[in-house]
Amino acid sequence: MDDDERPMLALGGKVYMTPEGHRRLRDEWHQLMKVERPRVVEIVSWAAGNGDRSENADYQYGKRRLREIDRRARYLTKRLEAAEVVDPARQAVRDRVFFGATVTYVDEADVERTITIVGADEADMAVGKISLTAPIAVALIKARAQRHTEVAVHTPRGVEMIEVLDVRYPDPEQPAPG
Repeated sequence: MDDDERPMLALGGKVYMTPEGHRRLRDEWHQLMKVERPRVVEIVSWAAGNGDRSENADYQYGKRRLREIDRRARYLTKRLEAAEVVDPARQAVRDRVFFGATVTYVDEADVERTITIVGADEADMAVGKISLTAPIAVALIKARAQRHTEVAVHTPRGVEMIEVLDVRYPDPEQPAPG
């Protein structure tokens, strides 16, 4: 499924993201449109001047790459236009789970995990960043960090109970990474 065809995972029509995630998407758009696209256009122009385009690999690959760049740039533009940038460091209620929270919990198998709830474009399970729309995040939203706070998570395997151990937000005094 292409990026343009993927449904926008948003709440209320907004695409929530952290300042770092917004900066990353903006930087990717800039790299594509201001650096990579002009370079590929130059290659395609050069290749077009070499004669028969039907058997010219540089021309055909270049045209294909331009379509990929343009498709990704359209997707990024839509995401950036719909972005609702939320700085987790500014969260006033720091003992409950909201967007941007880093949550430590223990699952039914007594495995302790720490995750950070981020926008769909920022999710990366390898580093513990999960999408706001993931089942675990949906279950955790508004949970409190209190002793024996249990939350039901609806997963494809069924309902699993987890216990919230800790909720943290970035220090408002620290500069954002990136």
